[in-house]
Amino acid sequence: MQNIKYMIGIDEVGRGPVAGPVAVGAVLILKENEKEVAKIFSAGGGSAPGGKGIKDSKKLTSKKRNEWFEKMKEAKQEKLIDYKVIFVDSEKIDKFGIVPSIQSCINQALKSLNSQGSGPWEFGEECLVLLDGGLKAPEEFINQETIIKGDEKEMLISMASVMAKVTRDSVMCKLAKDYPEYGLEKHKGYGTKFHMDAIKKKGMCEIHRRSYLKNLAKF
Repeated sequence: MQNIKYMIGIDEVGRGPVAGPVAVGAVLILKENEKEVAKIFSAGGGSAPGGKGIKDSKKLTSKKRNEWFEKMKEAKQEKLIDYKVIFVDSEKIDKFGIVPSIQSCINQALKSLNSQGSGPWEFGEECLVLLDGGLKAPEEFINQETIIKGDEKEMLISMASVMAKVTRDSVMCKLAKDYPEYGLEKHKGYGTKFHMDAIKKKGMCEIHRRSYLKNLAKF
């Protein structure tokens, strides 16, 4: 892949919760900046929080995720990276399903990065897209690689994972103020015992994924 000029890492967060949106994070770098970005975000990087590289958001504490999030914002201001987080809400998840919803997020994130003036790149051979798990980019992206446990193996996917996680968690904490009875700030919409008991007691609200809760008697 001698002609690669741009690299994008993609991951999703929020596939499993019974409430709130699903989120996809996409992080873009110029290939020529890869080494400089790696100095900040890869293992052993001098600027890395705690001297360790960024990794899968699920394996980081909330504090560490927020530290990396701030590092990414700084890197964007320095024009080393660009990023986008796209959401699909619970209503659309119920209507279209979680897999099409995630795909929609991926497509929108890639289009948004292109429209933000990240560079004169086109959907073609100049761009390499790295995706976690079973995710796929649109077929216009000729050079794409889906990597099992990519959020543990690839710096850009880890960055996308953290970006999506921190942003989604922030959204869920804001929603918790609108729906305080469900404790969303604690579990971020996942089906914990506390959350499920609250749903059984109070019923579902508009941000719950009804397609995920078909077995509950009380709607």
